[in-house]
Amino acid sequence: MGEFELLYEGKVREVYDIGDKLVIVATDRISAFDHILKNKITDKGAILTQMSRFWFDYTKDVVLNHMISVDTADMPEFFHADRFAGSSMMCKKLRMLPIECIVRGYITGSGWASYQKDGTVCGIRLPEGLKESEKLPEPIYTPSTKAELGDHDENISFEQSIDVLEKKFPGKGQFYAEKIRDCTIALYKKCADYALGKGIIIADTKFEFGLDEEGNVVLGDEMLTPDSSRFWPLEGYKAGQGQPSFDKQYVRDWLKANPDSDYLLPDEVVVKTVEKYKEAFELLTGKPFTR
Repeated sequence: MGEFELLYEGKVREVYDIGDKLVIVATDRISAFDHILKNKITDKGAILTQMSRFWFDYTKDVVLNHMISVDTADMPEFFHADRFAGSSMMCKKLRMLPIECIVRGYITGSGWASYQKDGTVCGIRLPEGLKESEKLPEPIYTPSTKAELGDHDENISFEQSIDVLEKKFPGKGQFYAEKIRDCTIALYKKCADYALGKGIIIADTKFEFGLDEEGNVVLGDEMLTPDSSRFWPLEGYKAGQGQPSFDKQYVRDWLKANPDSDYLLPDEVVVKTVEKYKEAFELLTGKPFTR
């Protein structure tokens, strides 16, 4: 059967090197505030993988992506074990760009806190008089550096993103910075419009990009999952207040309200989180969730 090298183990994912490709496994772990919680969220990994698969298929006309297959039958025998079913994606190997590509279509979270202080979000001045959770006139691109495990990502300006990329790719920094910015905005607009028609507001999200062997910019990592995005129900949406969500904001809110929890969730929060993830998947794809 053979073992494969566990190339990387992040907060919630495992990456295996299978030679000329990778297999990315989304586990049932969940993280918040840069901590891995003590609970596992049953089926979470499979929901995230299947949701990424849906979005990669939907946006393949916008930008190349790294997905090859989510069927473990297409993978080496090692991945035929039950624990990999539904939650594994075989992907192209990429040289990842060291930028988190964050796009915000609504003002919320840390962006709302920053705006209340000085009218800006990540250094970008916004119109006066915006309310919490209000839709922005246009989506804004707010890149950040990619932190190592346990560190915090750092928000940077677009100009700083050029410098970061220039150091790694001399002579190409501005080209790559502009390319990933433009892809990020295009992906967000296409997917946010689609989701709105399914009853979900995508308030913000993040993407990651890499380069393939030919030097093409390719979308990698995960895509528009409840772990990388804020999903709000369109029904009942009202600017001027916080919104209920389909994503792990529910977990974050519970942790904030229970600072002595030691990152252990009660069973009812675990069950509610699974329900929210499944509901988002089924609304977006129009299909019942199966592993």
